[in-house]
Amino acid sequence: MTKRIGLIVNPVAGMGGSVGLKGTDGTMRDRAIELGAKPVAPTRTREFLSHIGHRDDITLLVAPAAMGDDYVEGIDIDASVIGSVGSKTTGEDTKRLAAQMLTDGIDLLVFVGGDGTARDICDAIGLKLPVVGVPSGVKVYGSVFALNARAAAAMLDAFVEGVEVSEEEVLDIDEQAFRRGILDARLYGYLLVPNAVQFLQGGKEASSLGGSIVANKQEIAAYVAGHMESDTLYLLGPGTTVQAIADELGICKTLLGVDAVYNKTLIGTDINERGILELLEQHPRSKLIVTPLGGNGFIFGRGNRQFTPGVIARVRRENIVVVATRDKIDKLKCLRVDTDDYGLDRALSGYMDVITGYKYSKLVRVEC
Repeated sequence: MTKRIGLIVNPVAGMGGSVGLKGTDGTMRDRAIELGAKPVAPTRTREFLSHIGHRDDITLLVAPAAMGDDYVEGIDIDASVIGSVGSKTTGEDTKRLAAQMLTDGIDLLVFVGGDGTARDICDAIGLKLPVVGVPSGVKVYGSVFALNARAAAAMLDAFVEGVEVSEEEVLDIDEQAFRRGILDARLYGYLLVPNAVQFLQGGKEASSLGGSIVANKQEIAAYVAGHMESDTLYLLGPGTTVQAIADELGICKTLLGVDAVYNKTLIGTDINERGILELLEQHPRSKLIVTPLGGNGFIFGRGNRQFTPGVIARVRRENIVVVATRDKIDKLKCLRVDTDDYGLDRALSGYMDVITGYKYSKLVRVEC
């Protein structure tokens, strides 16, 4: 039997990342546009649609204009538009359209966005029907999201094939606190998701504060700081393990932002893509230091969207330094990347050396 699939896109999801705004809730969408942010969701949506396998077994009910209809032309899947929206969409549009699609009898709802969009979907439909979350936001910490757009298409295919569903967490992220460098993540609710765990990202895990973990971070920090090369730009990504490196250097780092160090001196704080590219023009030698996010292993594409494909390609793979505590790396099956550029994701794949202590490292596979 043909499945009726709803599609709702948050067209501004993820726009705040490259410009360092850490989200586009409320008035931040206008600020992101002022700073020259480019839409992320359209690319993610088209990639998802292009990788659906069961095209003849589904029909799409899509939201209007930039919330869905703009992306379905030429995809060879039966589609019809439902509802109406104004020129400037909001979360209330997401809730209204999701509720309308539920009333119209869809079998599954696909949404493209981040944690804020997931909360809107949770408000509108709760546990009344399953969803597939296509990650596109700056904040993508909940476990309702697929690993990437291609994995979301595989989850949809698995649903069509009859896979069971399970409950996954929707998180409430305080965006104002997030901009101040505080990750305040609380359980908001649950959504039903096709139980295809190989395509689903893990939820956010809080950083451990145990004594052995703190000591491990200090080991890592002492090693990295002690081996920093002179006349080389170091771009420090978000995370407590990277922050420990800044502490070792005696500089003040933004926990959830990107900072720049040159000859062990802080030269840039909470910089966005434009600022990073300007520094790379000034400093031909550069390295990028990142740590995997929480429990899902992403080193690019979650929480550090200032590191855009253009930035990563400019720094080059061999100059990427990955750090992680032994406790964290032992829990991960692999590291992951989701940069909005699949060619770059493939180039980053393979094994990377992860610094796990003083003179200790581990080879870990990177997947996309």
